[in-house]
Amino acid sequence: MRAGAAPVSLTAGRRTAALLADYVALTKPRLNVLVVATSAAGYYLGSPAPPATGPLALAVSGIALVAAGSAALNQVLERDTDAMMRRTRLRPLPDGRIAAEDARLFGIGVSALGILLLATTANVLSAVLALATLLVYVVIYTPMKRRSELATLVGAIPGALPSLIGWAAGHGSLSSGGWALFAIVFLWQIPHFMAISWLYRDDYAKAGFPMLPVIDPAGRSAGRQALLYAGALLPVSLVPPALSMTGAIYFWLALALSLAMVGLSWQFATLRTDRAARLLFTFSIIYLPVIWIVMIANHIRPS
Repeated sequence: MRAGAAPVSLTAGRRTAALLADYVALTKPRLNVLVVATSAAGYYLGSPAPPATGPLALAVSGIALVAAGSAALNQVLERDTDAMMRRTRLRPLPDGRIAAEDARLFGIGVSALGILLLATTANVLSAVLALATLLVYVVIYTPMKRRSELATLVGAIPGALPSLIGWAAGHGSLSSGGWALFAIVFLWQIPHFMAISWLYRDDYAKAGFPMLPVIDPAGRSAGRQALLYAGALLPVSLVPPALSMTGAIYFWLALALSLAMVGLSWQFATLRTDRAARLLFTFSIIYLPVIWIVMIANHIRPS
């Protein structure tokens, strides 16, 4: 072996690994974990009988691929503003590690693959809902973020749709149970987003995003929104037992968790400090997976 061959090969391998890591970063993997969890829960809860692992995995993979492609296309459109923000300036596009056209083709291809997978292995309804999620997120929400504080509410729609897509894939149709799951995730997102937007308000202001803590620096509007939607989440989180989807264990735990969410949102609305926002944000991260786990464990399947 010639001297120096191994280091060259090693360098090429590292470059390939780094490029793969950058493409994975385009998919926003941490957010995709939430998509996988909510869509899997929706599929399981919507299935008339205990679902087989294979069909469930294929449906969840399709939903995750659409979410991954949507995230990549979102970053293509936001690469300029991402470069202005401390927490996003080192993403692959603003840092110049991936070309915008390459990322665009990647996003379109991955999304198309996910929609095709859903259409062929689950049903057309779930594929149509996945396409709607993609369009709302990329075509409506992403440009709207630069123009209106209402973008947060619009963005909560594609954020909540994976649970409904999972339900449609497992159940074959839309029904009250699927919409209940959608409503829980939709309402949960607003206190979660208000806490994030408060913690990163300087970044958002620098990039020109009219988030509520940017247009109202005192934080009163963000606090009110967090408290309002946490308050709405409380009764909605108790709908599954009312629909005979779950039993008493879920009811009491959901009640306790939702009351805690209201309490932390009230604290954030009252104090409007970074500590109060961080407590709300941290609890919101815990809230949803615990809700899903207990809902599945305490699920009552129709006989």
